[in-house]
Order: sequence, then structure tokens, then C-alpha cells
Amino acid sequence: MDNIQTLLVVVVISLTLLLVIVGIQVFLVIVDLRKSIKRLNSILEDAILGGGLIRPDKLTSVLELLKKNKNLQTHGLGEEHPRTSG
Repeated sequence: MDNIQTLLVVVVISLTLLLVIVGIQVFLVIVDLRKSIKRLNSILEDAILGGGLIRPDKLTSVLELLKKNKNLQTHGLGEEHPRTSG
């Protein structure tokens, strides 16, 4: 009976240590994720408010380019016609 109790104590202690280590790792991941989200939020805020990365004129020109390509494809002008032999 003494051997079983010793084994149980060793298992409980090792599992407790393992759970503490996993808990610390999860906490560090959450802290790192929080920092990354704050950094992304500040970048996006600067881009939208300050006009640093995303400028409305560039965004509209890209949208117009996409609309042009879509119009050309719907009218059949954007596609290449296969060559006929003979």
C-alpha cells in the first residue's frame, strides 16, 4: 500500500508542475497576442486617420482598375480568342 501512495504523490506532483508550466506558457502567448493586436490597431489607425498607408486616391484607382477589367470581360474584350487553323 505504501508503494501505491508514493506513486500517486509523484504523479500528482508531476502533473501539477506540468499544468503550472502550461499555464505560464498560455499566459505568455496571450500577452504576446495582446501586444500584436495593439500594434496592428495602431498601424491601422495611422493608416486610416493619417493617410499613411492607405490613401483614398490610390484605393479608388485600384477599384476603378478592377471595374474596368470586369467590364472588359463581361463584354468579351478582355478574353483572347483562340486561333483557328486552316
